[in-house]
Amino acid sequence: MPLLHLILIAAIQGITEFLPVSSSGHLILLPALTGLEDQGQVIDVAVHLGTLVAVILYFWSDVKIAILGLPQLFMGRFDTQGAKLALLLVVSSIPVVALGLILHMTGLDYMMRSIKVIGWAMLAFGVLLYWADQIGETNQNQKDWGMQDAMILGVWQSIALIPGTSRSGITITGARFLGYARRDAAKLSMLMSIPTIIASGAYLGSEVIMTANTALIRDGAIAAFFAFWAALLALSLMMRLLNSVSFTPYVIYRFILGIVLLVIAYS
Repeated sequence: MPLLHLILIAAIQGITEFLPVSSSGHLILLPALTGLEDQGQVIDVAVHLGTLVAVILYFWSDVKIAILGLPQLFMGRFDTQGAKLALLLVVSSIPVVALGLILHMTGLDYMMRSIKVIGWAMLAFGVLLYWADQIGETNQNQKDWGMQDAMILGVWQSIALIPGTSRSGITITGARFLGYARRDAAKLSMLMSIPTIIASGAYLGSEVIMTANTALIRDGAIAAFFAFWAALLALSLMMRLLNSVSFTPYVIYRFILGIVLLVIAYS
């Protein structure tokens, strides 16, 4: 695959994975609108791994606490900060992993990969994000995150399996409805992405690892490298902007792109 194509895919995935604008939707649109070759699952897994490393590095202090809490969690202890965080992250990933397996095994995930679905999802969930951001209170932060909210946000996250929804966008929406401040909503969304990306990467990786050749592995490594840097940049920029900017600019982008896609789809 040409280097420029790999960089383009990596940049799209890296920038949009953690912004509330739908990375999967953009990756589906790339070959659909440009006529470029579909990158395939190997490259998809690679760029997701790149963004995974970026979010782990950016939130390493929290990730380290959860990792250190895993042994205690396995021993049935939930009374430490690390064990509690690890448990909540696992619980919040169950709905999207379970539903994702069902959709993938039935082929429904491929049936939803259309410009119409992405366009309507961009509009509908963009409006929902704006509503949640405007009416959501700011009386909760990450330290208030408990089992009930983890289960609720897990259900919200599963909606992201609809292309164009945005995993980060829908979990931020759910967190804002629950009263989490913008930065805390975004941080919870990013932390929730870690077990989700790991589960998705492991499942898809097991499907394609036997078919990957040297050239594909090389292309995947290149794509993962550029996706890592793009994701790290996007994460840093968004978290800084949330100190003074709402999610409205992302909603406007979603609205414009959604309208354009629907015009294309129905023309």
